[in-house]
Amino acid sequence: MKILLTGGAGYIGTHTCVSLIDAGHKPVVADNLVNASAEAVLRVEKITGTRVPFYQTDLRNKTELREIFDNEQIECVIHFAGLKSVAESVQKPLSYYDNNLGATLALCEVMAEFGVRDLVFSSSATVYGSPDQVPIKEDAPVAPFNPYGRTKLMIEQILKDLSAADPRWNVALLRYFNPVGAHVSGLIGEDPADIPNNLMPYISAVAVGRLAEVQVFGNDYPTADGTGVRDYIHVMDLADGHVRALEKLWQNCGCVTYNLGTGQGYSVLEMIAAFENACGKKIPYRITGRRPGDIAECYADPGLAQKELNWQAKHGIDRMCADTWRWQSMNPEGYQQGK
Repeated sequence: MKILLTGGAGYIGTHTCVSLIDAGHKPVVADNLVNASAEAVLRVEKITGTRVPFYQTDLRNKTELREIFDNEQIECVIHFAGLKSVAESVQKPLSYYDNNLGATLALCEVMAEFGVRDLVFSSSATVYGSPDQVPIKEDAPVAPFNPYGRTKLMIEQILKDLSAADPRWNVALLRYFNPVGAHVSGLIGEDPADIPNNLMPYISAVAVGRLAEVQVFGNDYPTADGTGVRDYIHVMDLADGHVRALEKLWQNCGCVTYNLGTGQGYSVLEMIAAFENACGKKIPYRITGRRPGDIAECYADPGLAQKELNWQAKHGIDRMCADTWRWQSMNPEGYQQGK
């Protein structure tokens, strides 16, 4: 099946490309390269031995989007594209609303023109805000407290309304927890443009010598060691979740929502210790004050995805850290050194 991956040159998109090809599908990538590299798509081709059509475009340009649908005979879409920094979204909310909502609206309009109505949306656990209890189920209250999270929730609502208005639409809303890790080859992985916003790429940047130390934001939370606890999921498990979600769409499921996480929380200090084991060196860190908006614990109840998608995360913390370290040590400057 021909599947368009918007934002498909990014971290999760490239790994999903590999899983789709392994499952016998034909991915097509569209990406504006704001948060990605064309080199990553070439690496996917090297891993799979398969050509992946690539279009550098902004999804808000419907003329270019129509050309992709026309040229490639797209049959369904996985929508990853979007600005994704929580901190930046607070500083530049209009950019986030314009880009993330505008791209989705344009995409859905062009999909409808071409009779394509199967869509997997890359949502986020940020839609839950500060959860009342953990583990978090899909029917938990939603209350994101930053513009990035609000764009995800607004897009979810747009897609729910679209599916309700036209039952021919089948939509899977996938709420990711904390993607980490890399492909076992070490050829593709997470490559933040600037100083990493997320814990694992920050730790690995310290391990490879690009940064001096990890900042640990707060050690006075009501957790086992005082540091924040999160649900980290291997990116290849996440990629497999997208393949299973596509299979669900083909059952004419309407609009469905799933958490993609492991159901297991790890603290910041536990992640640092596990990475030290993986890379064989000490990771210097410094305790600083809490960041505004951070919460003590956030981890998924993945039971619904297990039941309805026959999907379950397979890789544990040791594999997450080993694969991240392999990627980072083979590519200390990310994709830049592959050019």
